[in-house]
Amino acid sequence: MANALSSSSLLSPTPIKLSTTVSPPSHHHLRRHTINSTTSSSNSINIKPLNFTRRQTIGFGLCLTLSDAAAVSPPPSSAAAESTACEFTVADSGLAFCDKLVGYGSQPVKGQLIKAHYVGKLENGKVFDSSYNRGKPLTFRIGVGEVIKGWDEGILGGNGVPPMLAGGKRTLKLPPQLGYGMRGAGCKGGSCIIPPDSVLLFDVEFIGKA
Repeated sequence: MANALSSSSLLSPTPIKLSTTVSPPSHHHLRRHTINSTTSSSNSINIKPLNFTRRQTIGFGLCLTLSDAAAVSPPPSSAAAESTACEFTVADSGLAFCDKLVGYGSQPVKGQLIKAHYVGKLENGKVFDSSYNRGKPLTFRIGVGEVIKGWDEGILGGNGVPPMLAGGKRTLKLPPQLGYGMRGAGCKGGSCIIPPDSVLLFDVEFIGKA
């Protein structure tokens, strides 16, 4: 966390496999599913959630069609702070982060159900998932392994990373070990939506407690 995986599938640490079964996408973005290639619109291919556990699906919410994912771009920036170049700070874990907009609300608590919008990109800038495209934020429990490690650390904080505050916007740069590692995700026939050993970039907007 994206063809139509449920809203709880994007950030799962478990790799997602594609199949050619046609079926409607489900929406539990950060729960364990598998992804199917299904025709959801006239000529776009959707990746939908299959049988992943909550942890898997929360980790990889590919709820976009493959064609839509390539065309998705982050929502227009309205804050001056977001228009400036983002200078990353690198934590001991290897996670890099940059606050584009510091929040004004409360910080998340481990185990709390929270909501966040995001755009996920490969290091080359290619978008592979976006909650904005679906018009619905991702809901998941923070700090309990429902999402990939880089998300828990990048939002909840720890290892030198300050916690996000509600209303804040942060860019996270995840090394492979905090994302999908050497397995990649969404792989079929030697091709992966997220290739093995990928560095991932996420623009995250922490909305707050769900």
